[in-house]
Amino acid sequence: MELFLNNLLGLFLVLNFITDSNAQSLKKSKVSSYLYLYDLIEKKSKLLKSENRHIEAPNWDPNNNFLIINSNGRLEKYDTEGHYIGVIPTGSLNKCNNDHGISHDGKNLFFSSGKRKIKGHSSFIYKVSILGGKPELLTENSPSYWHGVSPNGKDIVYTAKRNNNYDIYIMNIDEKKEVRLTFAQGLDDGPEYSPDGKFIYFNSFREGKMEIWRMLTDGSCQEKLTHDDYSNWFPHVAPDNKKFIFLSYVEDQKQNHPFGKNVKLRLYNLITKSIEDITPTFIGGQGTINVSSWSPDGTKFAYISYSFQ
Repeated sequence: MELFLNNLLGLFLVLNFITDSNAQSLKKSKVSSYLYLYDLIEKKSKLLKSENRHIEAPNWDPNNNFLIINSNGRLEKYDTEGHYIGVIPTGSLNKCNNDHGISHDGKNLFFSSGKRKIKGHSSFIYKVSILGGKPELLTENSPSYWHGVSPNGKDIVYTAKRNNNYDIYIMNIDEKKEVRLTFAQGLDDGPEYSPDGKFIYFNSFREGKMEIWRMLTDGSCQEKLTHDDYSNWFPHVAPDNKKFIFLSYVEDQKQNHPFGKNVKLRLYNLITKSIEDITPTFIGGQGTINVSSWSPDGTKFAYISYSFQ
């Protein structure tokens, strides 16, 4: 009921704010954010925290102690009951975006951040202790957006713009050598390893429609998994390797993944190849579930919805 009422309010307000002629009004409006946990067993969402500010992209600590979100260029921690813990120190970097995540052993944090000294947009990938500290730069080139780490912790997979096209790359963390995996024209984004380390799941616009794909970790055997009228983004495979959740824009957004649109979360069964809606339509998009937010036992995941004032 909380989710329904919040989303009904958000829908009413967004319909009054989001049009081509008043996009600037949306940017100037006040945002409220709602951090939810969805329970696959009970099949319902629980409101964990509401904030009168813009928060994004929850991660779930593999040791089940806390959640990480980003807001205003910082990475923040909440406990699993929604209580604020504090900011994770990232040195001089204070332009952290919504592409971040935790190593499978829970010891390290990977994140993407711009640099203040660079005019305009930039995004580099860094590694730091989960406790915070001085980050280690992993990618020399920008823009680069982290999205996944291999189960053994040796490699990262990410989206990067090189030669005027966004593709998917992997990098060995020690060698720091960038290897390109996709070569299709159009945006390839949201790459993430399957828990068994066999596949990389991602979304791609290569056929003129944003759909979910997967490939082997060497880039071979690229296979499209979704075929429908939605714009489908950010597949996150559950710990049991039998299903993944993903974000669907109700209306086609081409190659874009904007904030403040009508979206829903859906579940893809990798055994039966079936898809089911697991949330009603709500206001979200960019920031809702950019990165994996599964609980360690695979029974819950976190996501964020929004409303405007």
